Amino acid sequence: MPRRSLWKGSFVDAFLYELKNQKDRLANKKVWSRRSSILPEFLNSTVRIYNGKHFVRCKVTEEKVGHKFGEFALTRKRRPMGATKGAPKGKK
Repeated sequence: MPRRSLWKGSFVDAFLYELKNQKDRLANKKVWSRRSSILPEFLNSTVRIYNGKHFVRCKVTEEKVGHKFGEFALTRKRRPMGATKGAPKGKK
C-alpha cells in the first residue's frame, strides 16, 4: 500500500490541527475526518468518529498514535458465516 511522502508529513484536517493545542476542547469532540492521522497531542482524549451512520466513541491511547481515525470506526456490520434468514433453499 503506498504511503504518504515523509517530507509532506502526516495529514491532519485544519479544524483538528487548531484543536491540538487545546486538549480540553478535544474531549468528546465529533470527528468527520476519517482520513486524518492521530497526533500525540490527542492522547488520553475521547473523540466520536463518524462511520457513515452514527458516531463511534473512541479513546485515544498511545498505541493508536500514527494511525488514521477511520481505522477505529468500522463502517460495516459483522455477520457470522452461514447465517441466513428465512427458509433454506433446496431442491423440490
